[in-house]
Amino acid sequence: MKNITTVEKKSDREILVTRTFNAPARLVFEAWTRPELMKLWWVPKSMGMSLLSCEMDVRVGGKYRLVFGQGMEFFGRYLEVTPHSRIVWTNEEGGEDGSVTTVTLEEKGGKTLLVMSELYPSKEALDAAGTGAADATHETFTQLDELLVELAASAERS
Repeated sequence: MKNITTVEKKSDREILVTRTFNAPARLVFEAWTRPELMKLWWVPKSMGMSLLSCEMDVRVGGKYRLVFGQGMEFFGRYLEVTPHSRIVWTNEEGGEDGSVTTVTLEEKGGKTLLVMSELYPSKEALDAAGTGAADATHETFTQLDELLVELAASAERS
């Protein structure tokens, strides 16, 4: 059965994305916190871009910087990191209108429910950002699903 990504506007300030992955929370967490794995799934292939640089110091107070072609980059700092269950970070490229992203992972029966919240400081900030990034998660989460299948198979062989 194919896993579905849902994107919904939870309030005037928040977008919520949910998806179940057929992998343990440990592997999903690694895919979000190891730069070499993040580079494999984070950018939608249909955009024709690549992640040129991926620096991630995944700990409370640590910083990240993701650099793409065409001078686009995302950066911020980690506010919370709880291995295998929760990551919270700022999105500072938006300046004062930047969102805070929270990813929670809940494992049940070898599958992981991922809930990602994008909380903006105001309705206007969310309206200005639009849902483009959240909409792109349909493709990126499909790419993450494919990577997790490979990681799970590799873990079983070891």
